Amino acid sequence: MKIDSTYMGLKLKSPIVVSACTLSEKIDNILKMEDSGAGAVVLFSLFEEQIKKEEASFKGVMWQTTNSFAEALDYFPNAEDFNMGTDLYLENIRKAKERVKIPIIASLNGITNEGWIYYSKLMEQAGADGIEVNIFFIPGDIGMSSAEVEHRYLNIIDNIKQTVKIPVAVKLNPYFSAMGNMSFRMKKAGADALVLFNRFYQPDFDINELTIKTDLHFSESDEIKLPLLWIALLYDKLNLSLAATTGVQSAIEVIKYILAGADVVMTASSLYKNGITYLKTLNTELEDWMYRMGFEDLESFRGNMSQKNIADPTGYERSNYIKILEGVKY
Repeated sequence: MKIDSTYMGLKLKSPIVVSACTLSEKIDNILKMEDSGAGAVVLFSLFEEQIKKEEASFKGVMWQTTNSFAEALDYFPNAEDFNMGTDLYLENIRKAKERVKIPIIASLNGITNEGWIYYSKLMEQAGADGIEVNIFFIPGDIGMSSAEVEHRYLNIIDNIKQTVKIPVAVKLNPYFSAMGNMSFRMKKAGADALVLFNRFYQPDFDINELTIKTDLHFSESDEIKLPLLWIALLYDKLNLSLAATTGVQSAIEVIKYILAGADVVMTASSLYKNGITYLKTLNTELEDWMYRMGFEDLESFRGNMSQKNIADPTGYERSNYIKILEGVKY
């Protein structure tokens, strides 16, 4: 069975990619990921605010985004716990490129236009094969229009694409009012790939201490449905790569995402739970399923369950929703 794939122009020996996580902070782990069959590795995000948090621009952005109260800063991941520092991060890219053959994709989580441009250039110079732009932005300011939010994303993509020559993937959230159109506009702005979807870490309340809780929970397999829907809808309509992320716990989710039209499937939670060598299991089970189904390569079934290719494309539309409701018995 051939399971090689292509992601935003990069040749991968497997469609299974390690998504941005702390496991990639250690070069030995990246080596193990390659040995276990990873197609590529997305390094953990470099957070601009951790590096430049004393600057007034950071304070302004945080205030505009939350526009609430001091404790609202807890809505955001603690960057100090999840960042390596610029020099160490860039050195990690260089060392990884020296020791592995699979593509190394840097991940950038910025806040200012200057930061997106500056750090993406450093990542390219360090040898990254691509950059995943992780736009973690919650428009909490009720005065901010949807047009302003969309412009923010498109402006970031445009600025980075004018700065670097390596491919750029955009990890976006599922909350745009017109996801298809926004995806098309991101493509026009220069995006080489879309990563569906960014999993926002949402706050919870401790009702006894009256504090905000920001516990981190690994994704579960039932979370694949929303990205599965949009990958199936966008497949073969945008002329860019589609990456699936969220909810990948087994080869079943990998297969479903590729059937929808994904070029690559990203996972991290399954590796935290089962170890890095679990990548071998995912690849083996993918190949076993392909053998049983008579598929010789990924292209034989990629997108077979997309809206474009299924016999009844209305299965993704309102009419199917009505059928589901009609089938509910009391």
